[in-house]
Amino acid sequence: MKLKNAILFLGLLVSLGVNAQTTAPATITIEEYINTYKEIAMKEMIRTGVPASITLAQGIVETENGNSKLVKKSNNHFGIKCKETWTGPSVSHDDDAPGECFRKYGSAEESYIDHSNFLVTRKHYASLFTLDPLDYKAWAYGLKKAGYATNPRYPEMLIKYIETYNLHQYSLIAMGKKQEVESNVVITETKPPVEVGANTTVAVKEEKEQPKADVPKPVLEIKTNTVAVEEKKAVNYPTGEFKINETRVVYVTKGTPFLSIAQQYNVQLKWLFDFNDLKEMETVPNDQLIYLQRKRRTGANEFHVMAAGETLYDVAQTEGIRLEALLQLNMLTMNQQPAAGARLNLQTQATAAPQLVNTKNTVADLHIEIKGEQIEKIIHVVQPKETLYSISKKYEVSLTALQQWNQLSSTDLKEGMELIINKH
Repeated sequence: MKLKNAILFLGLLVSLGVNAQTTAPATITIEEYINTYKEIAMKEMIRTGVPASITLAQGIVETENGNSKLVKKSNNHFGIKCKETWTGPSVSHDDDAPGECFRKYGSAEESYIDHSNFLVTRKHYASLFTLDPLDYKAWAYGLKKAGYATNPRYPEMLIKYIETYNLHQYSLIAMGKKQEVESNVVITETKPPVEVGANTTVAVKEEKEQPKADVPKPVLEIKTNTVAVEEKKAVNYPTGEFKINETRVVYVTKGTPFLSIAQQYNVQLKWLFDFNDLKEMETVPNDQLIYLQRKRRTGANEFHVMAAGETLYDVAQTEGIRLEALLQLNMLTMNQQPAAGARLNLQTQATAAPQLVNTKNTVADLHIEIKGEQIEKIIHVVQPKETLYSISKKYEVSLTALQQWNQLSSTDLKEGMELIINKH
């Protein structure tokens, strides 16, 4: 009987062990963390201006991508301690010292909101909001300088995660510069409708991008015989030297020294600036094409259709045509901006200048008086790439006020939409 009971007891222990293993919570991967919280990060960027890329990277670092003991018992994704102003729930956790007080939240979203508010409302983080929200490196080093973290490698850690997992794309989406496709951390850009000429073809991507391995890369030369109907930099240019419009060119990233390009490709430094219609500078100002020889006076295509947010310089670089020649062919000057959808001649002289962006009538100022108080009522016409957040910053008003004045149920905007702004 004793032996039988012992066997039953051992069986019970084995059974409990198996159940414990099957019910143990699974470890969250970085990709799963990003997909779970990216929407909240983008929403907070629209609300407060804290870059979504920075927020997600901080969440990954502070929570071990959602697996730390602190986040599991407190929903605290950013390691924010109680401080003297905190009156909400808290938990005790060993960090810089044993048993430190950390804020506890009812949900992850509450933690994300408090993180944004924490940065916005504290004076020592004010300098961050003078930075370009797309400059994630400046934000990463700015957080460390302002005292957010004690780890000396904190900025490098954030930058590594942003670049490895392309978190920058979520800041672009929040600012209306990119559109998201539903898939696992895959982003592509949609193409607005354009007027297509008889001799023009349009390159259209599938709704979801295919893996890079399935996409054949051009080897020697790119024939730019397609209409640019997407945001600039959407083309996947090959690595190293290739050709556009029979002209040698390379695609380089922002911050690359011009001297290193000149040395690598055996081109005189002063010629690089001349070939690319640039003034002399130390580093490349944007991710862009840099030509290694003088561009041609005409393009490989007959026409180019302007995309939203595209400039004449963008067209000259994309098509491999000299900027001065592009202006002459289309009866334009450098201070003029063709409208999205306008067609530019690349080979023959245009008979008339293209339609231009109406810069004079984008904003109408009206002054009204209510109960003896002078109020300035501004009608703002939404321009390409503008977001509700960027407009609120421009006029120094809150997002909530903008939504109330215009009865907006969301932050989505369309080009050409008229918004009312009330200024006292």
